[in-house]
Amino acid sequence: MPQPNAHSTAAAAATGSAAAATATATATATASAAAASASASAFEEARDVLAPECPSRVVFERIGERWTMFVLLALERGGTLRFGELRERVGRVTPKVLTETLRALEADGLIVRRAFRDSPPRVEYSLTELGISLLDPIRAMREWAEAHVPEVLAARDRAADTEHE
Repeated sequence: MPQPNAHSTAAAAATGSAAAATATATATATASAAAASASASAFEEARDVLAPECPSRVVFERIGERWTMFVLLALERGGTLRFGELRERVGRVTPKVLTETLRALEADGLIVRRAFRDSPPRVEYSLTELGISLLDPIRAMREWAEAHVPEVLAARDRAADTEHE
């Protein structure tokens, strides 16, 4: 059997290395494509508010809290308001709950709180650009509620009548 020379051994090694590199590149590309597909799938799932792990649920939770929309609408109408003015416009909210709501809205970047070193101290609240961007959907919900409240109340009355029969 003929002995391989150094040139043919190097060529075989290079061919083997090239094949291995191609196989590695193909495997890496396949893995990258699978990861990208999984990432895209996870991103799409992350954008599905009905998915339990969807991060956008925090926004729905914030908007769905009892006083959030009232505070945002009060700030829309009043511009910059002090705590007492906000409480008066929102109505029926305790100071503790209003404070908690304002802190949460500030933490979410929907409102800004400005404290002044006056005597007595003064604090004012106003909407941020992000908060302003939420007003259109809230206005739509408000308009729907105001337009359909008679139907909702009538349905409640029918349900209550059915329960008492």
